[in-house]
Amino acid sequence: MNSLQAALNNSQDENIPAPVKKSKPKVKKQAKKSSRADTVLVGGHFAPDVKKQLRMIAAEEGTTNQALLEEALNLLFRKKGKKAIL
Repeated sequence: MNSLQAALNNSQDENIPAPVKKSKPKVKKQAKKSSRADTVLVGGHFAPDVKKQLRMIAAEEGTTNQALLEEALNLLFRKKGKKAIL
């Protein structure tokens, strides 16, 4: 009888689901404002050599493609009689 009772107890234990642990609600951290906030992408499609040359100039001058493009756009704006924006 003890073995029958033990078998019944074991089978009942197997059917009982494990208790669910309640996790604490996660507090959302406020996201940092992106450096790209309030900006738009201005781009174009060019030959691969354009990208290579731009990167080479940036490396030689210790600057970024972004800074070189800003400089180029400001020169274009001035040439066309517009005020520099960047």
